[in-house]
Amino acid sequence: MTTLYHSAPTIDEFCRRALAAAELITDDIELIMVNDGSPDDSLARALALHKADPRVVVIDLARNFGHHKALMTGLAHATGDLVFLVDSDLEEEPELVTPFYDRLIKEDCDVVFGVQEARRGGFIERVTGTIFFSFVDAISDQKIPRNTVVARLMTRDYVRSLIRHLDHEFMMIHLMQLTGYRQVPVTIQKHTLSPTTYSLRMRIEMAIKFLTTTSTRLLYLILYIGISIFSLSIIVIVYFVARYFTSGIGVDGFTSQIVSIWFLGGLITLILGVLGIYIANILSETKRRPYTLVRRIHRAEPITPELTANKQDPIYPVSGKAESHQHSRFVAGQERG
Repeated sequence: MTTLYHSAPTIDEFCRRALAAAELITDDIELIMVNDGSPDDSLARALALHKADPRVVVIDLARNFGHHKALMTGLAHATGDLVFLVDSDLEEEPELVTPFYDRLIKEDCDVVFGVQEARRGGFIERVTGTIFFSFVDAISDQKIPRNTVVARLMTRDYVRSLIRHLDHEFMMIHLMQLTGYRQVPVTIQKHTLSPTTYSLRMRIEMAIKFLTTTSTRLLYLILYIGISIFSLSIIVIVYFVARYFTSGIGVDGFTSQIVSIWFLGGLITLILGVLGIYIANILSETKRRPYTLVRRIHRAEPITPELTANKQDPIYPVSGKAESHQHSRFVAGQERG
């Protein structure tokens, strides 16, 4: 399963290599491609592959919803006993499915996921990445493995549990760790074949969103900072009052007042900003909007996915009649009437 966004240069080679690698394991294969509103001709190329090979399934989203939400949508429509997740840019080799499968059988585990031996990128990117993960380990409620990649092989039971999460604001790596099961890392080499689509602004927004959607410790940290400043101010007030009555020395100084006002004003603004982000996340969750809308599913044969934990459980309906080229009434996370 993969997503498409600016994937036109690599989609044909990816499809050929992915199917060839999967054929070494089984003949029962489906290759799901989720078009996440790609502005190039990725969809047209994917549809051409679908017409040439019925094993290719194309899920066309109504617009660009983001990489992680597109991944979850694709997983919700997967029907295999094993699901291999990988990006289509060929930076992670599709042939990794073979060693991942061998490790899955050998370790008797539920998930085999790839990690880089060292974080790629320049010096600044590596340093900021290290700082971010260290901060996450200290603040977040759930620790996450470092230098992970998209590539991972998952069992049907694990995927069924993963897609039961109904978060609207989420990071995939967090949900994958939160789901649990037995997960085994495998060190891989990730190639650098194309520039990243994640700008610095997007990286900062993702870091803030990750911390504010996964951490309650940040709120406690704000509480402790407020208590510490309040306690320190009480001590300072008592000290100056006592000095005034014992020695007759008053308190003056315009500079000290301005510094105190600026410090407290900045701190209050920071606290309100953090609380505002939490409130925004709460608002997003309470709206209960679907986090993706499927415009059309291109599937050669009618297949009804059975990835929901219970066939009578309406939490995650993932398909209607699954007819060829059907307009989907369903979205990841909920059914739309």
